[in-house]
Amino acid sequence: MRKTQKITATAVIAAITTASSSLIYIPVGFAKIFPVQHFANILSAVLLGPGYAVAQAFISSLLRNLLGTGSIFAFPGSMIGAFLAAYLYAKTNKLIFALAGEVIGTGILGALACYPIAVFLLGQASTLFGFIPAFFLSSFAGAIFGYVLIKVLQKNKGWGRMINHTTSNHKL
Repeated sequence: MRKTQKITATAVIAAITTASSSLIYIPVGFAKIFPVQHFANILSAVLLGPGYAVAQAFISSLLRNLLGTGSIFAFPGSMIGAFLAAYLYAKTNKLIFALAGEVIGTGILGALACYPIAVFLLGQASTLFGFIPAFFLSSFAGAIFGYVLIKVLQKNKGWGRMINHTTSNHKL
C-alpha cells in the first residue's frame, strides 16, 4: 500500500471506530470499554503497521473524547495495544502475535498505564484492579473479532494477496 492509501485507511478505520463508539460500548465504573477499538487495532496492526496503528488509536481516542463517547483512559490503553499488536505482527508476520500484543498491550500494560491517571484525577488507589479485568476482557473480545475477520479476508484471493503484500512492507 502506498503512503496515501495508508493515511486514507487510517482515517477510515478511525472514523468507523468513532462512529460506532456511541452504539457499542460497555460502561464499567468510570471507564467505558469499547471492543470495536481493539478490533480496529488488529486491523490497523496487520494492514498498516505500527505508526499508522498508533495514529488510528490516537485519532479514535481523541474523537471519542471530544464527542463524549470515550474516557481519558482510552488513550493509553488503545495506543499501547495498537503499538504492541503491530510491532509483534511486523516482527513475526503471525496473526496470533497481533492478537497477543493487543490483549497484553491494552489489557495489562494499558490498564497499568491508566492507574496513575485514575489516582490523580479520581483519587482512587483501588482502581488498578478494576481496570485490568475490564480492559483485558474488552481487548480480548475485540481482538478475537479482528483475528477472525483477518483470517476470513486471507482466504479471499484479492484480500489475502493484499494483506500478505502489505504486511511484508511494514517498517519499524
